[in-house]
Amino acid sequence: MTMAKRDTYTPESLLAVAVQVFNERGYDGTSMEHLSKAAGISKSSIYHHVKGKEELLRLAIARALDGLFGILQEPGAAEGRAVDRLEHVTRRTAEVLMAELPYVTLLLRVRGNTDTERWAMERRREFDQEVAELLKQASADGDLRADVDVRLATRLLFGMINSIVEWYRPHNGVASEGEQVADAVVRMAFAGLRT
Repeated sequence: MTMAKRDTYTPESLLAVAVQVFNERGYDGTSMEHLSKAAGISKSSIYHHVKGKEELLRLAIARALDGLFGILQEPGAAEGRAVDRLEHVTRRTAEVLMAELPYVTLLLRVRGNTDTERWAMERRREFDQEVAELLKQASADGDLRADVDVRLATRLLFGMINSIVEWYRPHNGVASEGEQVADAVVRMAFAGLRT
């Protein structure tokens, strides 16, 4: 009597494999066949966990977005002078990006081709707007340079943070490495932004 191979995948481990494949092949270039081969399980086993490829995309992007929006609820982002809150959000955004690197990488690569991607892009805009409001308030408080346009500063700040996904590769879980990157981002950004 032959025993069927037991599906040892959990929704979380399947999600991690899907994110890796989406980042390597692109979401549009990934089929359920690619996902089943990468996971080493049948397509029907995948469907046991999720409805399909787009649900995996939504789960992955939601994880990244939850991390980012969670920052805005932290005391350092909600209390104090706007410039200090902005600095906290900047540091934590870099930290979340590095901690959730594959998930945030996927979030930053969506192009709006599916309902899930359009939802993700809208949520990213909401986060960006929250940070832009902090920049505006810090500028109005006189804590940021008046000669730098707030919209431009927002784009440059996110451009610097988001570019981390292109080059950052953690080395054996060295936590201090991510802290060093976050410190450098904050120092560079706020040395140029503060009055």
